[in-house]
Amino acid sequence: MKNRTYNIKALLIATLLSVIMIVLVFYGSRELQNFDAALITYLFGTVFAFFGIIYRYTVWLQRPPTWIYFKRGICFLFTGKVFSHFWFASKETIENIAFQKFIYPRGKYRWVAHFMIAVGCTSAFLITIPLTFGWIHFTMAPNSISVYEAHFFGFKVMDFELDSIMAFLTFHALNWSSYLVIFGSVYYLRRRLTNPGLIATQSFEGDLLPLILLIAISVTGLGLTYSYQFMKGFAFDFLAVLHAVTVIMFLIWIPFGKFFHIIQRPAQIGAHIYNKEGRRKGMAVCPHTGEEFATKLHIDDLKLVTKQLGFDFSMEDGGSHLDLSPEGKRSRLAQAHLRARQAGGNLFG
Repeated sequence: MKNRTYNIKALLIATLLSVIMIVLVFYGSRELQNFDAALITYLFGTVFAFFGIIYRYTVWLQRPPTWIYFKRGICFLFTGKVFSHFWFASKETIENIAFQKFIYPRGKYRWVAHFMIAVGCTSAFLITIPLTFGWIHFTMAPNSISVYEAHFFGFKVMDFELDSIMAFLTFHALNWSSYLVIFGSVYYLRRRLTNPGLIATQSFEGDLLPLILLIAISVTGLGLTYSYQFMKGFAFDFLAVLHAVTVIMFLIWIPFGKFFHIIQRPAQIGAHIYNKEGRRKGMAVCPHTGEEFATKLHIDDLKLVTKQLGFDFSMEDGGSHLDLSPEGKRSRLAQAHLRARQAGGNLFG
């Protein structure tokens, strides 16, 4: 029998959630009454990306190391010091997800560039996805030609004058996102084209293509604005098609390329909770060096995971090689080599 190249469980979960999302699009747009047919290609791209993300994330979670981190993280979050854990998770979310603090130790300028990309992409998603799904739409206020109304799921949430600051900020919101993404991406693209260390290790599809796509999406998006505002619609149709192509390529690339780390990043918060709880429960001490080197929780879980993967590091005396620290493993290995050479009568052969 041939081996399956797909995961049945992940396929079912991704299909179910994608169907639910399509149902939400249908009813959230008031049975497509508020859906803009011009955005149908973006909708297909978004649904495909959503399906791919859920599928890959589910497969990723099924891996023994990932699953045990996920299971422990969820367990710790909702048991014991619940409020303390939620406060810690909220703090981690603000620092490392919202403000990208984990990048700052690598350099101030790198942090600024990464922060601009993160803010630009996040704001763009928050704007375009509800618009694409028909969850947000704008209409002229009744009996008025100067007041716009904003609706969410068909319900009016606010109105504003067309010549107001609110109107200017709202209708140009994607432009601000584009500028942030361009500045941040150009900085990283420059580094990847000039830094010898990066040039030696990077790949086009893994490192350069994501930045090129981000820049292309932002530039073509700005081009649409400049076309209808300053060039009387010149080349608007061409730019609209080009923008759609770059956006769809980006959406398709999310589940399979480097962009997937955006989806994985929040899971890092669970790993931090796992590490914090592990330290509270106690540290593992290397029997060879007599020093602490990891949490006991981590070592115990590592023994479980390695056995699930088909590796058994148990020793004859009932212990485990995993109880040793990296220094202890190297020392024990060196001692074993020495004993073998002594037994063979040749220390240097």
